[in-house]
Amino acid sequence: MSAPAESINLTHHFLIAMPGLRDAIFMRSVIYMCEHSERGALGLIINKPSDINLKNLFDKVELKLQRDDLIASPVFQGGPVQTERGFVLHDPMPLGAGATGGKGGAGETAYASTLAIAGGLEMTTSKDVLEALSTGAGPRRVLVSLGYSAWGEGQLESEIAENSWLTVGADVAVIFDTPIEQRYDRALALLGLQAWMLSPQAGHA
Repeated sequence: MSAPAESINLTHHFLIAMPGLRDAIFMRSVIYMCEHSERGALGLIINKPSDINLKNLFDKVELKLQRDDLIASPVFQGGPVQTERGFVLHDPMPLGAGATGGKGGAGETAYASTLAIAGGLEMTTSKDVLEALSTGAGPRRVLVSLGYSAWGEGQLESEIAENSWLTVGADVAVIFDTPIEQRYDRALALLGLQAWMLSPQAGHA
């Protein structure tokens, strides 16, 4: 099988699982791509809630969640890698706005261990974003996951070529404003598709 003619950058895109992808973790999943380069790719599943909510998670890390809008929000299963580690996808935070210890300076983010994603969101792995939320501050919109999804060099491109995934530019409203059970269909709708149109065999990528 020949490689794609040109490299693609799927940062700030959705990966949408095709019906033929039967893996228990990835079946009917929508993945927000946080990073994609020639070295590989990293993303978070945005439509697979776990059985704990943010209040449970904060209790585990001995913090009191002071955001009533987030208490009942589920913690998501972000993927099969590092499932004991938390990843927080959130709106960009201006330096000093509810952060704990940001130093300031060009291009810096409000929290430690933050990846600024081209397209507008940020993904933080450090506890300081949780500490900000525990004071009632922090980002307005957050999606917290345990674990992430990752691909090595060329692996994601091969899976797309094998018709495992559809790709589309991300719409943050799907992440933050759409009921979880509707996110798969809403992501497909960005391509003008509905689930019944997809054959497990035929290529539609």
